[in-house]
Amino acid sequence: MATTPPSPVPPDGPGTELFTDGKTSGEGSYAGGLRQGAWRFYYRNGQLKAAGSYLAGELDGYWEWHREGGGFLQHGSFMDQVQDGEWTRYHSTGAVLDHGWYARGRKTGEWVTYGPDGVETRRKTYR
Repeated sequence: MATTPPSPVPPDGPGTELFTDGKTSGEGSYAGGLRQGAWRFYYRNGQLKAAGSYLAGELDGYWEWHREGGGFLQHGSFMDQVQDGEWTRYHSTGAVLDHGWYARGRKTGEWVTYGPDGVETRRKTYR
């Protein structure tokens, strides 16, 4: 019976992750075999997909995601592996979809939602 050898642990330091076709899908650094510090991820066409940082392999601090055609998809921060702080998501038109704050992974305070035309459609307060 044949077995597949375990995946090699990435060395400490700079690293690049690849799509199966050999194009770069991500680049950053490793520490102890885990993603650490600033990372950038790409679509197959080479456009930026996401950028942010890791702490011991977990999302940490400010992150931003981009649409394949350009423009933001969303951005916000993580702390202790959960959303924490200000977050904004965007419609494909580039207009803000919603905006508000997270506290330890839960929406808190006032969140405002907008239509693709930028007109406010909802306002809700979370406790």
